[in-house]
Amino acid sequence: MFGLKKYFLLDPSVTFLNHGSYGATPKPVFREYQRWQRELENQPVEFLGRRHNDLMQASREALAKYLGTRAENVVYTQNVTIAINIAARSLELGAGDEVLSTNHEYGAMDRTWRFLSRERSFAYINQPVDLTSQDAFVESFWRGVTPRTRVIFLSHLTSPTAVIFPVENVIQRACANGILTVVDGAHAPGQLPLNLDALGADFYGGNLHKWLCAPKGAGFLYARPEVQHLLKPLVVSWGYESDAPSGSPFIDQHEWWGTRDVAAFLTVPMAIQFQQDHDWVKVRGACHQLAMETRGRIHQLTGTNPLHPLTENWFAQMTAASLPADTDIAALKVRLYDEYKIEIPLIEWHGNKLIRLSVQGYNSRRDMDRLIKALRKLMA
Repeated sequence: MFGLKKYFLLDPSVTFLNHGSYGATPKPVFREYQRWQRELENQPVEFLGRRHNDLMQASREALAKYLGTRAENVVYTQNVTIAINIAARSLELGAGDEVLSTNHEYGAMDRTWRFLSRERSFAYINQPVDLTSQDAFVESFWRGVTPRTRVIFLSHLTSPTAVIFPVENVIQRACANGILTVVDGAHAPGQLPLNLDALGADFYGGNLHKWLCAPKGAGFLYARPEVQHLLKPLVVSWGYESDAPSGSPFIDQHEWWGTRDVAAFLTVPMAIQFQQDHDWVKVRGACHQLAMETRGRIHQLTGTNPLHPLTENWFAQMTAASLPADTDIAALKVRLYDEYKIEIPLIEWHGNKLIRLSVQGYNSRRDMDRLIKALRKLMA
């Protein structure tokens, strides 16, 4: 699309339409990742014993600027699953309390909250939501709020259905009612512009290896200064009784997990710079247009109704199109890959058969044509 395919390490024989699952790292960013790994191995004691804190601070400052916050409000984690576990396990919930979520959430996060609800006897509720408009979404979701609601947990951009939720409106209402908010932003960084301080969520977890194209193992947890004291370390290590040498107990208690490879974290500034150098705002816009066109072509081919109208900005570079109810999605996914070398997820969500399309800067209209041609033949 923008001549960007040459920068990625992806197998050229595969039509890769599944950036949303694990991302893909550009060659310059991957080289920077390997450079940091070599520096670590060259002198491990120098790197981890003397340079680690300053290196992590510099990287967090670049990340925080990108996210619209300050470095003392974010810590690096390997992924959103870890970030949300830190927040969820820290909150003191018990019998009579409720955590309200939606019926669009990522399976690992649903499992996290269900596990904790069984351990601690609180209720975890997946509220069905109305996608006819963003106002309808907020009203339908808010009908699940009761006097027992202590926490609201929801995705910024959902995984199974690829829907952008109007989280700002929900967060404002929650704040006015004294309800804590935890947001799963796995697909947001790199796909949506973010200003976390303005957004106002209490806790926000994000992945950087997906749409920001950083190396695997790069994610973060954001916490507003007013609620950082609520967080307990998921892994207790040297930072727990450190007298806050960084000036932030939040950083000290959650950043140092003992000996580990931090190269992915230190590469994040390069991933940010790569996208800035290639005018990623324009790239995102073009990818959205191509995703919207292809989504329409799939629905025209299948004769199915979309999950939501196109009248509001429900999706960005990733979108889910409906398939006929009798589709054998397991068999179709295998045939798409085995016969056409097309990598794309097919999902069953609450009885709906979906194909989830990701469009990244390395994709082209030719990739979309190849998908439509394959679906036409396989679904005939």
